[in-house]
Amino acid sequence: MRCVLIVLLLLLAGCGSVPRDTRNACAVFEQRDGLFDNWRRAAYRAEREYGVPVPVLMATVYAESGFRHNARPPRRKLLGFIPWKRASSALGYSQALDGTWSRYKRITGRWTASRTDFGDAIRFIAWYHHQSHLKNGIARNDTYRLYIAYHEGHAGYARGRWSAPAKQGAARASKIAAQYSRQLRDCGSWF
Repeated sequence: MRCVLIVLLLLLAGCGSVPRDTRNACAVFEQRDGLFDNWRRAAYRAEREYGVPVPVLMATVYAESGFRHNARPPRRKLLGFIPWKRASSALGYSQALDGTWSRYKRITGRWTASRTDFGDAIRFIAWYHHQSHLKNGIARNDTYRLYIAYHEGHAGYARGRWSAPAKQGAARASKIAAQYSRQLRDCGSWF
């Protein structure tokens, strides 16, 4: 009985931890392709459903949360030292805002989706990038522009006055997407 309990605790402990080498897509998938937690399968399922390549999806997760399931924006400080409210309601792998996440669940009917679940988060990112493709005409493999639309919103993207953090994040996401693409070709993208 103790062995079963120890195995279950180890499995649960691994679910929330950040992969060791987040700059290597093959290593991330290798570490997260278990019985209960198969990130490779979730990523390729999202790619098939929405047509957004896995390297673009994974690069968005990398840029947004660094693969931390419980990522949140830092708290603001009241009087310079008292922890106060957060800058936004962003949460999880996708850093989706409360309102956007609610809209996603309503439109797709995925009422049980959670921002802290990788499979749900990567599917959300694929859906959002697909919406950027439909609303803003962005190619589904254009990591830079998809990230800008993800960060600034569809209307913000259309206005064309993009913030410095959005541009920096887009550059970082584009670079890592190219790296992930090369890696996935070498390690094999099968599941």
